[in-house]
Amino acid sequence: MIDISDRVPKSLTDRIVSAETAAEYFANGMTIGASGFTPSGYPKAVPLAIAERMKKNPFKVNIWTGASTGPELDGALAEAEGIKQRLPYQTNTALRSAINSGKINYIDMHLSEVAQQSREGFLGKIDVALVEAVAITEEGIIPSTSVGNTPSFVQSADVVIVEVNTSQPMELVGMHDIYIPLDPPNRLPIPITKAGDRIGTTFIPCPHEKIKYIVPCDITDKTRALAPVDDIARKMGAFTVDFLKKEIAEGRMPKGLLPLQSGVGNVANAVIAGFVNSDFTDLEVYTEVIQDGMFDLADAGKLKFASGTAFSPSPEGLQRFYKDIDKYKKIMMLRPQEISNNPEVVRRLGVIAMNTAIEVDIYGNVNSTHVTGSKMMNGIGGSGDFARNAYLTIFYTQSEAKGGKISSIVPFCSHVDHGAHDVDVVITEQGVADLRGKCPRERALEIINHCAHPDFRPLLLDYYERALAATKGAQTPHLLDEALSFHQRFLATGSMQK
Repeated sequence: MIDISDRVPKSLTDRIVSAETAAEYFANGMTIGASGFTPSGYPKAVPLAIAERMKKNPFKVNIWTGASTGPELDGALAEAEGIKQRLPYQTNTALRSAINSGKINYIDMHLSEVAQQSREGFLGKIDVALVEAVAITEEGIIPSTSVGNTPSFVQSADVVIVEVNTSQPMELVGMHDIYIPLDPPNRLPIPITKAGDRIGTTFIPCPHEKIKYIVPCDITDKTRALAPVDDIARKMGAFTVDFLKKEIAEGRMPKGLLPLQSGVGNVANAVIAGFVNSDFTDLEVYTEVIQDGMFDLADAGKLKFASGTAFSPSPEGLQRFYKDIDKYKKIMMLRPQEISNNPEVVRRLGVIAMNTAIEVDIYGNVNSTHVTGSKMMNGIGGSGDFARNAYLTIFYTQSEAKGGKISSIVPFCSHVDHGAHDVDVVITEQGVADLRGKCPRERALEIINHCAHPDFRPLLLDYYERALAATKGAQTPHLLDEALSFHQRFLATGSMQK
């Protein structure tokens, strides 16, 4: 068994067991509150052992996390057909397939709301908090590369099982800021006025008597590779920088900008990378995930501070982070996601929210989650937390997909996650649509003319003009029998083109 004696108090060494022993504790119908936010800081050894048990003697559990996790948790349990309910965000292929075939009850939620709803019992009761840690101290648990909902799950669960992962460096100690707000009616203002404000502890408070088992583990985070920054992503990044420079020139933004937030994935990372080659300096980041682009900003001397809830770099980026962790530690911090995504703090700081969309309709509604209106992709994640409350909300999408068969600009979204009221700016590789101060009819022309792909622009203009005539200039012109015609055509023919 892996030696973790230097990472656990002597008073707890009698609770060190194998993953197989810990897995025996889990029973059908239990709800597990797991650490992890993206494939970072999630438990690995125990879920793999649980999955093996499920294959021999089938049973199902409910899995609550911070966001997505890695293959050892979401993947292994989904493949063992051992998940009954899952929330609040996921990216695993096997899990997604089970969700879209009705085998798993998936609850898509705003990430900032999960902790409070779990504490208040809205979602049911947490039986076990299953947590990856760097170490356990006399005071509590030191998380690893993510925080997510772990502090709240530990607080609410009857039992805590901790995986102490020796692949996670001890240098992570001190990078966390754990603050659990009181719930209404006792809640106090969250005292954050700058991205780098520290308001909590470096550990998750946990009475030792609550810890049932401690499991040694050396399985690494399985972070995802990021696509190279291509010409399309580069254009969107350049459009963003130019747009923000104009905002500064108009006096709507300070010279050093306001704190940046970017979502998960390739486009979001590429947009942040666009700032590396800009002349912006002293940038602050108040976001969910810290990806490779943030390290680029730090290495270029342009990052003042980055606050998030998880490190979610590429595999190469993770090694880069570990190699220079002492340098990054001075300007980076991880918080619980109910703080990193907190609407109160986002509004106070004046965050610039930059997130991706599956599709955007001509009036500015955004679909972030569903393909052709019914098939779940990943989930809303934290985009809603930021979009509704940001100083400036930008959504990105490539103007077309599937080799030109799909237009990402459509007459009406097949599913709406972010209403047009929350969307300020839309950016594609075609250009920028600034929707602020425009009525729906003006928004439609702005989006079609600046963001739609030229191959689809005539179809979209034709739809809009006929809808305008048919409704006699209504506030939001639509042809109800054609509003989803792009999607219907794609399902029937494999292309949105006529």
